[in-house]
Amino acid sequence: MKKVLIINGGQHFAHSGGAFNKTLVDWDHSFFNAENGFELKTTDINEAYELEAEVNKFVWADLVIYHTPVWWFGLPHKFKEYLDLVFTAGHKKGIYNSDGRKAANPAINYGTGGTLQGRSYMLTTTWNAPETAFTLPGEFFNQTSVDEGVMFGFHRMNAFTGMQRTTGFHFHDLEKNASPERIKAYEQAYLQHLEAMFAAIGV
Repeated sequence: MKKVLIINGGQHFAHSGGAFNKTLVDWDHSFFNAENGFELKTTDINEAYELEAEVNKFVWADLVIYHTPVWWFGLPHKFKEYLDLVFTAGHKKGIYNSDGRKAANPAINYGTGGTLQGRSYMLTTTWNAPETAFTLPGEFFNQTSVDEGVMFGFHRMNAFTGMQRTTGFHFHDLEKNASPERIKAYEQAYLQHLEAMFAAIGV
């Protein structure tokens, strides 16, 4: 049975109730169940958590899936706090041992001290911005993708732990254009993405 950890980073704050991220977790439950050969654990960053238990979840998992909205071109602050606290607590306890460098030659091998090798992770993000803001010439993100732009540091953070990146999924235009039809189409596309991902990586 494959072990999957879902992190719901959809913080409840201001006008954001985190409803779409909750919907994503519901979709996950429909896919990652015992009948399909999965064991699932979840964390909601809005709820109380114990650091050692969260570290153990990362060590336990074969695959970590992060769901996060993007606020002001970064992570919600409670989600960032969760990562800061949990990854720091994981020092020499299964997440990383060091930055990977050796005193004999400190100029090389930075970022190779992670201890989560053999695990994979997937990132989903939710945006008010339409997909065209990233792809069309002259639009806001200068034809720079989510993964190579705003979320580049997030991916390097996970590489620091030793986890292997799998292809993520980004949900766009969810403020001004979140019709029921678009949400249903996103559900179908996301579940198809999960099926294709597991076929590709064999998790």
